[in-house]
Amino acid sequence: MMPAGVAIAVVDFDQSVRNRLAMQLGEGATTFGSVGELSSRLLGSPVVAVLGPSCAFGPELTAVEDLVRVHREVGAVLLAEELTTELLQQALRSGVRDVLASPVDTGQLVSTVQRVAAAVAPGPGSPGSQGGDAPLLPETGELGRVTTVFSTKGGSGKSIIAANLAVVLAQRSDRPVVLVDADLQFGDVAVMLKLAPQHTIVDAVSSIQKLDASLLQSLLVTHEGSGLLVLPAPLEPAFADQIGAEEMVRIIDLLRTFCSHVVVDTPAYFNDVVLGLIEVSDDVLLVAGMDIPNIKNVKIGLQTLKLLNTPMEKLHLVLNRANSKVKLEVSEVEKTLGIKATALIPSDVVVPQAVNKGTPVVLSAPKSGVTKSIEELASQFITGGDRRRK
Repeated sequence: MMPAGVAIAVVDFDQSVRNRLAMQLGEGATTFGSVGELSSRLLGSPVVAVLGPSCAFGPELTAVEDLVRVHREVGAVLLAEELTTELLQQALRSGVRDVLASPVDTGQLVSTVQRVAAAVAPGPGSPGSQGGDAPLLPETGELGRVTTVFSTKGGSGKSIIAANLAVVLAQRSDRPVVLVDADLQFGDVAVMLKLAPQHTIVDAVSSIQKLDASLLQSLLVTHEGSGLLVLPAPLEPAFADQIGAEEMVRIIDLLRTFCSHVVVDTPAYFNDVVLGLIEVSDDVLLVAGMDIPNIKNVKIGLQTLKLLNTPMEKLHLVLNRANSKVKLEVSEVEKTLGIKATALIPSDVVVPQAVNKGTPVVLSAPKSGVTKSIEELASQFITGGDRRRK
């Protein structure tokens, strides 16, 4: 179902392509043979323009750019037979909300059009009601809470905790929740959630000069099981060099304008990006495993953060696999680190089983001790403005 007051237009030179796309979108879609024809029929009302493959090159692509620039009430979705990096960057810089491969699956097309329609639909707080440029600020004007999940040693379970915490927050909030994979070289959040993203954080950075809330929204992929939004890490480690702390902070600042929570997964080492994220975060979860090397590294990490004048009140210690019988007591760890544990996550075989299935453990094993611990952790970050989804 599309939001009321939003029209659907299908544009392509080829009539058979137009008809096929219109059939996929159902009744109510109007077809046009060119971008110019559509432009001449616009009356200022919100429209989602589904632009066929013939619009992806030559003069028609230039016409698309002019259309979106002049008619801010139009949310464009471009289909292309070949998705090149150059085309993707040009389309996104032109203001196109999303680019899909053609032929496109009906479910994917409909969900994309619904998302763009919601963005241009008239109504309080929506981009369509403010010319398309205003971010989706909540009525209170309150910015979303940023929680960075960090560890000083790989293998601590940091990414698992970040993903499952974000899923629980998404289930409990009536506003969007986003998970950002800031492990720019080897991020695996998308794999853990069994996602096949078309866009990554690289696309956001390549459009950083004109990046706004609506464009950033179009780059997020939705986890169907929970409604969580995800901004995945680059697909190749080499892309990490293109992303600096300034760009990352800019992205986080935009996300928190329309999300209730922004959860950030990070690599297991300090760099400029991680330090920038920690600085702008409201909360930082320090994840440690129950072994001496883990505890040693966390202690060094805490000392480093103190030297950088990081407020200690926003640091929260999370002990993973805290019930492991390794002759190391939680009280000993807390005494060594000089900080009380905020959460104790038990060891359970359901965790690796969930990872291998590509399903968050809070969904695959909702009655497990791990799920209970993560839900208790999430409760500490839920404010009075958050409401549990019915």
